[in-house]
Amino acid sequence: MKVSYQWLSEYVDLKGYTASELAEKLTRSGIEVDIVENRNKGVTNVVVGYVKAREKHPDADKLSVCTVDAGQGEDLQIVCGAKNVAAGQKVPVALVGAELPGDLKIKRAKLRGVESMGMICSAKELGLNDKLLPKEQQEGILVLPEDTAVGKSILEVLGLDDEVMELDLTPNRSDCLSMIGAAYEIAAILGRNVELPKDEIGLHPSQTKASDHLSIGITAAELCSRYAARRIARVKVGPSPLWLQNRLMAAGIRPINNIVDVTNYVMLEYGQPLHAFDADLLEGGRIDVRLAGEGEKLVTLDDNERTLEPHMLLITDGVKPIALAGVMGGANSEVSRDTTTIVLESAKFAGAIVRKTSRQLGLRSEASLRFEKESNPEAVIPALNRAASLIAELTGGEVNEGIVEAVTKEAEPVSVHITLEKINRYLGTELAMLEVKVILNRLHFNFEEPGAGELNVRIPMRRGDITRDVDLIEEIARLYGYDNIPSTPIMGATTPGSLTREQSLRRVIRRLLTESGLHEVITYTFTHPEPIAKYSGMYPEAKPIALSMPMSEERSVLRTSLVPHLLDTAVYNRNRNVDDVSIYELGNVFVTSEGQLTTLPQEKLMLAAIWTGRRAPAHWGHKGDKVDFYDMKGVFEKLTDYLGLESVGYKSAAPEGFHPGRTAEITIGEGAGARVIGRIGQLHPELQQAKDLDDTYVLEVEVEPLMERADFRIEYKPLPRNPAIGRDMAIVVDSGVAVGDIRQTVEAAAGALLESIDVFDIYTGERLGQGKKSVAFALLYRHPERTLTDEEVGEQHGKVVAALEQTFGAELRK
Repeated sequence: MKVSYQWLSEYVDLKGYTASELAEKLTRSGIEVDIVENRNKGVTNVVVGYVKAREKHPDADKLSVCTVDAGQGEDLQIVCGAKNVAAGQKVPVALVGAELPGDLKIKRAKLRGVESMGMICSAKELGLNDKLLPKEQQEGILVLPEDTAVGKSILEVLGLDDEVMELDLTPNRSDCLSMIGAAYEIAAILGRNVELPKDEIGLHPSQTKASDHLSIGITAAELCSRYAARRIARVKVGPSPLWLQNRLMAAGIRPINNIVDVTNYVMLEYGQPLHAFDADLLEGGRIDVRLAGEGEKLVTLDDNERTLEPHMLLITDGVKPIALAGVMGGANSEVSRDTTTIVLESAKFAGAIVRKTSRQLGLRSEASLRFEKESNPEAVIPALNRAASLIAELTGGEVNEGIVEAVTKEAEPVSVHITLEKINRYLGTELAMLEVKVILNRLHFNFEEPGAGELNVRIPMRRGDITRDVDLIEEIARLYGYDNIPSTPIMGATTPGSLTREQSLRRVIRRLLTESGLHEVITYTFTHPEPIAKYSGMYPEAKPIALSMPMSEERSVLRTSLVPHLLDTAVYNRNRNVDDVSIYELGNVFVTSEGQLTTLPQEKLMLAAIWTGRRAPAHWGHKGDKVDFYDMKGVFEKLTDYLGLESVGYKSAAPEGFHPGRTAEITIGEGAGARVIGRIGQLHPELQQAKDLDDTYVLEVEVEPLMERADFRIEYKPLPRNPAIGRDMAIVVDSGVAVGDIRQTVEAAAGALLESIDVFDIYTGERLGQGKKSVAFALLYRHPERTLTDEEVGEQHGKVVAALEQTFGAELRK
């Protein structure tokens, strides 16, 4: 919101304060002022001149020699190159010695042999934003109204002796989207009164009643609580007076004509958007506020045809739509030069529907900005009367008697109960009740005192942001001064911050994988549907969730697996001659079986890793071995061992997208309760070839089951003081017997004396026979308190051999 210092001074006495000082006070009170802009960009000694005569330059076709009365006692001869200069015009004249923006100094000069005693200026040369001027004034010299006094300073005529404060308002302070709202804020800060503008409807009394020509109905009652209109006849559309144009341009609004300019002026003044319709273009003589029909169309004032939806609020004339409520008017009822009678609208629309319509259609206007932040319901009628009065004054129109309106719901005032004890407790102050009352009076808040130390405060409707006692305490703090509130040390017990169990586990996983030589990557959550179709991951039944407004087709659905983007990362690196890639990602995937979502999808935390190329860089003594299945498995086992997971198993599998002979499913749990939580293995050769990758190994696992069973607390044990006895054995079993199952049987049979078991050899060959394999173990026995004897170890070891024979039909290999 841009606030003119001169305009503001009409409502509040600003004597003793500059614009910069007011900006400082506003900022300290909670409304930040971004900048204070001086409208004078460096203009001095420029006055209004009257062009008495214009003649063609004798030696230049594009120059004119003008005789100008600038109120200096004698006429000036000025050479001008503008095409639109003509005798009888009032124009800005820079006298000799004047300065213009851009460090331009005006001197006596000769142009093609003709002396020039000054310069006739364009708007741009005066530092004005010519884009805000009427179109006819954007080129050539600036032509002033005929009644402008000759010799008067151009600074005063164009309102350049003014400063503008630009307020950076938070969403709750919509009251300051108006000059009157800003005036109330300044008056509260300075402790001064507010002088409100007067509306004198009786300037041109009319015997015609507005209700004889117009009726109003509200069909969408929940979206429009009040709609009021006045009818003004015999208007004459034309340019606005210069003072009005100056006010609008200072606020960043381009003047259009006297009627539209008044609606914009009053909107800036009251914060209440208004709209004027050409009454002769309203077919039904009735205004109805209703919802749009499916596919209904309206050409708005920007000459764009809009296709409407059923939730959008329309203003109609009983036959056709004539405006998008609170957003923009329709071209079919626009005020033009031929307009003689207007219907002036002022209404209270629901902010939510205006905001939704505005954003959906991409139509952001000054009106929609104010409506969507909930305009002041008490301003509807005063703003309407003020605008009607100004239009009657500036156009010579007659305001028809009476206001035609429809009301579906009266606005209810808010009353807030507050106590002095709570104010001081919240602010840490020792304010007296008298000080609080003074602050409330400065805010122009009425109040009653029902008991000692208590107040019932009636909140003006312009302050819709105040609904609770804490809001009122904030207002008191602002006006009392934040700098005056004493600092209070924080008291009470404090506890050190810590990570949650899940956060700790995430850090452990990342640290262990990074220590294992993998690099963490973070890829997009959004992906293309094609990779999901080629690699569905752990959830082949999951359907991709389409985004309603995707950035691009490449990022149009939510991922169901981390692997496709990791493969893309590996390909990206390989294309840049980085062949050895070891990466992982810890992130969410989104799983649902619904085609059209009715419930939120499941977010599953997944861990995925890819390893391709060599396990270590080559050097002069070693060419570097290629990574294999056991490298990836070893990394994962290091993680599960650290997390204390004892029920993790592996079983051969051939899921889609994986090599059928070099892949295993990862399970967790024992017996019938075991469940598949991931897979580990080589990428399918066809997929490798399509991606132009070497042998690539992939890990994909759900993290939640690991977290549920993880116990990564470090337990410390004393070093053993007694010697251990080792026993090696090699057994022959069927090739289909899993080594993990053999380990479990050994551990169960050996009992507490078994300290460790390691597999040091697996052998298959013709000597063993078809379908057989040899597995060699190194077992270590130790008693924690004494030295074992050979007999004790031999007895326990015999139990192990017997258990293997009974369970797997194992034979000791000799």
